[in-house]
Amino acid sequence: MAVFVPRSLADALQTLADVPGAVPLAGGTDLMVEVNAGHRRPTDIVALDRLDELRAWSIGPDVVTIGAGCTYRELLESDLAAELPALAEASRTVGSPQIRQTGTIGGNLGTCSPAGDTLPVLAALDATVHIASSAGTRSVPVHEFMVGVKRTALAPGELITAVEIRRRDGWQGYSKVGVRNAMVISVAGACLATDRTARTVAIALGSVGITALRCIEAETWVAEQLDWSSPVPEATARGFGERVAAASRPIDDHRATAQYRRHAVGVLAGRLLQRAFAV
Repeated sequence: MAVFVPRSLADALQTLADVPGAVPLAGGTDLMVEVNAGHRRPTDIVALDRLDELRAWSIGPDVVTIGAGCTYRELLESDLAAELPALAEASRTVGSPQIRQTGTIGGNLGTCSPAGDTLPVLAALDATVHIASSAGTRSVPVHEFMVGVKRTALAPGELITAVEIRRRDGWQGYSKVGVRNAMVISVAGACLATDRTARTVAIALGSVGITALRCIEAETWVAEQLDWSSPVPEATARGFGERVAAASRPIDDHRATAQYRRHAVGVLAGRLLQRAFAV
């Protein structure tokens, strides 16, 4: 296995262009699991951990930009946590402190596992994914970037450089269910984000579809039910949860049944909605 260690983003992109099939390595918290299990045998690795360009982030008047190399720990301990609390909540649920120290938002997005904790947050917040290659740059809405189970819109030689999120005037939060309280892969997860100025509610689900799943009909229905100044009635929360559950597309596997996952996301959705409008 050849390991390339570029010192600049331009060098990394050129290496990816020059070495077809080279695999980018950020924190390695997903890739090395597959390598150690024998599921993948890459012959060329491009290490990204020394690229300062990918670690930068900024909070502007209208948008927040997060470099793909930002770790979960950085998402938890910086001003980003105050600006994007749902992303911080999702990051807090990822693995152990060691995993959070090395795992990155770009790696989580690039792996595109249905159970990826940051994916429902990025979906609910309508993130834009910035992509670069030796030939140039492009930007893709996150809903178009996530194609399927561990499949993305990245072309050969392309690399995620950052995600961009529009700032919102409203509450946001993330919750998930697992087989234990920590260091667990999500059985079902949900992110809810409100915008009081636009009077919209967004909710996205994890681990109940081939990738993060938005529930547009449930969002439209609940936005019309809310008065935006009072706690959410139990009947509204229950109706919202039922619509979210109906929109989910879970499967049975060794961690949970489809029936349980469908029930879980409905409960999570109702609770998140009530948290969003708690007095």
